[in-house]
Amino acid sequence: MGAITSAELNFLIFRYLQESGFIHAAFTLGYEAGIHKGGIDGNLVPPGALITIVQKGLQYIELEANTDENDEDLAKDFALLEPLEIITKNVEELQQIVKKRKREKTQSDRDKDKGKEKERMEEHERRPGGERERERHDQEKELEKEKDRAERDRDQDKEKEKLHTERIDRVKAEEDSLAGGGPTPMDVSTTAHEISSADVTVLEGHSSEVFACAWSPAGSLLASGSGDSTARIWTIPDGPCGSITQSSPPGVHVLKHFKGRTNEKSKDVTTLDWNGEGTLLATGSYDGQARIWNSDGELKQTLFKHKGPIFSLKWNKKGDFLLSGSVDKTAIVWDTKTWECKQQFEFHSAPTLDVDWRNNNSFATCSTDNMIYVCKIGDQRPVKSFSGHQSEVNAIKWDPTGSLLASCSDDWTAKEIYTIRWSPTGPGTNNPNQQLLLASASFDSTIKLWEVEQGRLLYSLAGHRQPVYSVAFSPGGEYLASGSLDQCLHIWSVKEGRILKTYRGSGGIFEVCWNKEGSKIAACFSNNTVCLMDFRM
Repeated sequence: MGAITSAELNFLIFRYLQESGFIHAAFTLGYEAGIHKGGIDGNLVPPGALITIVQKGLQYIELEANTDENDEDLAKDFALLEPLEIITKNVEELQQIVKKRKREKTQSDRDKDKGKEKERMEEHERRPGGERERERHDQEKELEKEKDRAERDRDQDKEKEKLHTERIDRVKAEEDSLAGGGPTPMDVSTTAHEISSADVTVLEGHSSEVFACAWSPAGSLLASGSGDSTARIWTIPDGPCGSITQSSPPGVHVLKHFKGRTNEKSKDVTTLDWNGEGTLLATGSYDGQARIWNSDGELKQTLFKHKGPIFSLKWNKKGDFLLSGSVDKTAIVWDTKTWECKQQFEFHSAPTLDVDWRNNNSFATCSTDNMIYVCKIGDQRPVKSFSGHQSEVNAIKWDPTGSLLASCSDDWTAKEIYTIRWSPTGPGTNNPNQQLLLASASFDSTIKLWEVEQGRLLYSLAGHRQPVYSVAFSPGGEYLASGSLDQCLHIWSVKEGRILKTYRGSGGIFEVCWNKEGSKIAACFSNNTVCLMDFRM
């Protein structure tokens, strides 16, 4: 296996920091190590690559430790693999690659041996008769010995392959058991319906990972934001998803965040949000600018004041203010009538990771400084400060009434909680008679559903095999969609805590969202696509 260069290692660490929520550390490393100058195509590196390399290394050590002294071929087998293959392929695929390359190598060796044999025969023909007869006799004896050796080697190879497969299976079983650690999970339904690719519309056009997606609250428009320095507004026709691209392809507006040179990494689209009427879309990007677009994809305003990447952007319900949070440690409230800075809040001592409105005039912010501040427009000091977390706070969300604030961090039982969502149920919602729930998605591959009033864990949903990046409740609160780096989207019954439907894509999933009717789900993937699927029970 080829060695990983220092530039490749820096890139893997950079991606790991980004994926783990250590945004400030990733930004600093990227700047100081000149990641953008390394020439590495991030599209070829799957999410979780660094962890995968470590896991594969441990797996290799496990195999090596259980190898007999006579099993000399194992190291040679691994030498046939490239680093990217070890990251991106599973054990069975790697075994097939090794077998194929061993066959090719064996055939190449045979061809070389045939060439040598031909040379020997030509030399043999040039020699006197008696000498040729003795040599022919010696060759026949040698052929008999080689035949015996070949039979022994075949038997040994079969035994080695059997042992090798058993070791691989054991390591995989150990990994699977580790992945299911933590609280006792709810049994996952084995009767989940798998959504066919024929029933899914794949939206193609982005040239890098798609990090964010959001349905317009007004109708059939879907926005997506990508690492290719563009956002897109897709017009989704009525009808079943599987027939959309054939009967009437989705229209699309491309919202470019660059002038001239394309694929400027400094302008990755990191966040987006529709206003309440669905007439305006706000996007935030790595260049520190917020941009306002109409539903036809026309750029209406560019907001300059932040001095670092914007990671969170939210309209208030009334639509008269837009709130942004940035790596520059500040949050800004923008007046949407004049598009001027209404007030800049400079309370945090480290990058601001998330912001969320409590009502039309007050909001909360969280940061890598472990702090949460509740702020109010016009006030020069925080209304309230929370300092309970022992590590950076990744996300915050107010409940529908604005009386409860949920926050998540990587300090929670030693497992990083990446995102949280309140159910659209209980007081202040369209489903007031249903129980208010909180869902949390974790890097330990589980989703947890909490009953808030007593702080009780209802279910630990263990259907994914890798970190879960996104969860979203259906508008009626009866179902929960989840997306993971394991390339699977699951739809769960909230009442029963089991998987109802599942779809396997071709890349890690960064975000999932429902349309306002609850009839369609969108998911954005690391393979540059957005997938749409229908949901009907």
